[in-house]
Amino acid sequence: MRLTVLGGSAAGVNTGAGCSGYLLESTSTRIVLDLGPGTLLELRKHTDFRRLDGIVISHFHLDHVLDVAALRFSLAYNPIAPPSPIPLWLPPGGQAQLRAFASAFAEPGEEDAFFSRVFDVEEYDPRQGLEIGDFQLRFQPTVHYIPCWAIRVSSADGSTDLGYTADTGPATPLADFFAGVDAVTVVARFQALQGAVDLADQLAVAVAGTQFQRVLGFAGRALGFVAWGIEHDAFRAGDEPVDEVHMTLSLR
Repeated sequence: MRLTVLGGSAAGVNTGAGCSGYLLESTSTRIVLDLGPGTLLELRKHTDFRRLDGIVISHFHLDHVLDVAALRFSLAYNPIAPPSPIPLWLPPGGQAQLRAFASAFAEPGEEDAFFSRVFDVEEYDPRQGLEIGDFQLRFQPTVHYIPCWAIRVSSADGSTDLGYTADTGPATPLADFFAGVDAVTVVARFQALQGAVDLADQLAVAVAGTQFQRVLGFAGRALGFVAWGIEHDAFRAGDEPVDEVHMTLSLR
């Protein structure tokens, strides 16, 4: 399983870094977890966007879903048409949200067909999970402003497991859900680095690594932190950092 981070900035894009988006590839399967603003540009650098085997959305906050609309236009008007509609898997209630989203762009009366022209739109059942090509996906509800699901992706042969927290707070019970994974991609904010109280539905970078070491039992193992989308001004003395970072924690 190969992970490419397409973006990891905050609710707004940074210079050279889009928001949430992760490309997972095996020898025969390519899926994307979330597709926030600025991630489609990066996706096109790494794979043929017309031949994705699936897009899976954790929740309907703009920084996780906006480039689904950009991809819709790319698929609809590219001179090389995709071979078939791309499966777009939405969380429960997502079809109604997508239709409302479409109403901002579609001609009156065409809202239902706006996205289905290029996507095979379905809602996943978090209790059942998904199987997309070589990948098996499971879901865990998180603590967030709106319904959101953490995702665990396993290779079909059982050789590799990746965890993705999506947006969550420290109260979400992820210990059992992520137990034994090879890596966890964590969404966290910088706010608590200068002593601010951590939000109930957002992890802080300062606690994210130690939390996963403690909760998942990886104490004593090296964790690799890779950060994207950091504004240098956020670290000036006297300023309260408000940016977020997405990092990959290598657990093996």
